[in-house]
Amino acid sequence: MPWPRRLSLATTVLTTVVIVACCALTAAAPVVSAGVLFGLVSAVVTGALSTGLGVFVSRRRPANLVGFLLTFIGLVPPLETLLDTYAQVSLTRPLPGAERVNQLAAGMWTLWYVPVLLLMLFFPGGRLPPGRFPRLVLYGVLIVTPVFILVAALDPTAYDPPFEEYGHPLPTLPESVVWALLLPLLGLFMVLLVSSALVMRHRYRAADSVERAQLKWFGLGVVALPGTLLLCWANYLLFGELTALIWVGLAALCLGVPSLTALAILRHDLYDVDRATSAVVTWGLVTAGLLAVYSAASFTGGLALGRGSAVAAAGVTALVAVVLVPVKNRVRRWVDRRFYPVRERALAAVAALEREVHAGRARPEQLEEVLREALREPRLRVGFLLPGGTQFHDTAGTPVGQGTEVRLAGRPIGIIDGPCPREVATASALLVETVRLRLELRQALGEVEASRGRLLRIGYRERRRLERDLHDGAQSRLVSLGMALRLAQRHLDDGSVDVDGLLDQAVAELGTAVAELRELAHGLRPSSLDDGLGPALESLAVRAPVRLDWRLDGRMLPDDVATTAFYVASEAVTNAVKHAEATSIGVVVGENGDGALRVTIQDDGRGGADPRGGSGLSGLKDRVAALGGLLHITSSPGGGTTVEAVLPCVS
Repeated sequence: MPWPRRLSLATTVLTTVVIVACCALTAAAPVVSAGVLFGLVSAVVTGALSTGLGVFVSRRRPANLVGFLLTFIGLVPPLETLLDTYAQVSLTRPLPGAERVNQLAAGMWTLWYVPVLLLMLFFPGGRLPPGRFPRLVLYGVLIVTPVFILVAALDPTAYDPPFEEYGHPLPTLPESVVWALLLPLLGLFMVLLVSSALVMRHRYRAADSVERAQLKWFGLGVVALPGTLLLCWANYLLFGELTALIWVGLAALCLGVPSLTALAILRHDLYDVDRATSAVVTWGLVTAGLLAVYSAASFTGGLALGRGSAVAAAGVTALVAVVLVPVKNRVRRWVDRRFYPVRERALAAVAALEREVHAGRARPEQLEEVLREALREPRLRVGFLLPGGTQFHDTAGTPVGQGTEVRLAGRPIGIIDGPCPREVATASALLVETVRLRLELRQALGEVEASRGRLLRIGYRERRRLERDLHDGAQSRLVSLGMALRLAQRHLDDGSVDVDGLLDQAVAELGTAVAELRELAHGLRPSSLDDGLGPALESLAVRAPVRLDWRLDGRMLPDDVATTAFYVASEAVTNAVKHAEATSIGVVVGENGDGALRVTIQDDGRGGADPRGGSGLSGLKDRVAALGGLLHITSSPGGGTTVEAVLPCVS
């Protein structure tokens, strides 16, 4: 087991022990305040969520250090709650070492931020970037944090209520010395925060498209770190004590960072990260602005109408509701222009191309060129999924492997291989669908043209064969028969010719000619089909040199459908015997659920059949297509061949 996974499992066990200790300590307290109970529930929820996500990530990426760091985040809330609960319970029920625990816990608040700083250095690959600067930042985080905790524990300042009676059993330093050390350490801690952000920025610039998307998701969660610090400082400056502001920031830190980190590692393509970031920034600015408007309007209305006036409250609420929608839309456009100019440029380029196409001044196939220029990605490719296909191809027919899917009505119709926001892909859907239909039409016309040429060549070849067979066979025999009869007529009276023998020979020649003509007619259409497809398949099984099992399910078929089905089976059996060296062949003819006729011929031969290698299978495709059907051939080397024809069966 890789050591990062072992660390994550060990941290998970430690977190579980700490949570159990918190619950036991709270249950043993004579009186449990609402604050203690709220802290316990919050610690259990946040710790369990982050720990669970860390274990899951560690299981999927066992060699990645990110899973362990997520479990580290999950350990901090229960650990802080355990220290706080121990001090709270000791006020009503004396506990050993409570004053020492309270003194040591004075600087433990820095542990809330340490795992996030480490994630900023190691995300997403679990390895520190090369270079001296990231190593110095790492050493700084690992050194400054314990030093700060130690110096905070040496502070002799009296504690805030309700712990004002607690002493300092451990050694202390003069207050002036402590603050002379703490302030530089706090400044250094902020420098480490900025330095970690610079490491992330450098990693983002050198990353590929996948890693960039992961870093964007992670960065969206890391915004909670400076936000929490600002909330904490604002809380102390404004109120001088713990309020809901601190808990909001810490909850965002312990819930948002693990959730978005796990999402970035495992499913970074689940949602458009640019769109999510734009929404967060937009709503953040809108909320701040509306709060300012609400506060100013409330203050003004309060002065005019009196505090607590229902009229003032209703007026302010209506004002905010009226301002919300247009302000949000304007802010969203401003954010997109400032934060994502490439996306805005691409959306504008796609919209411009649509207008040009509708006006007849451009072709929809120019989409790839337009996106390359707008997104500044010269290697970007657009792939299209033709109906009935399973793989995306560009306009030149080259496969396009992966990228951002383009969907229309919930189904994939194309793919954009390159860094392309989902909104741009969505905006390109109509153009992609247009190109896809044009490609399908072009392919269908090409297939029709090729099929027409093949049918013409086959017709000429069959005509030459019939002419040759008639000339060399039945025609020569009939000519010979006519000459024999003419000879008999001339010598009928003189007795110099054996008329009886000559007539017998003529009758034999006539029988042979009739047989040859029947054989030629059988090549055009088997006479056994006069009795239906079943007798024709039975005749085919009798003539086959190998075992042939056949089954026919369904009703009587139209003559053209039965004839095409027989020729599909006959040609496939001939190929299996002649080329695949099959020893067993199965023929199944039955109706589909949608009323079509499905003809399946499967053999155990050597496989490797290629419809482009000869005229037999390609001729079958043309014959089936002429009836409006489809022919599928599956033939892997050594795995036999399956020929399947689907014929429309309209009676």
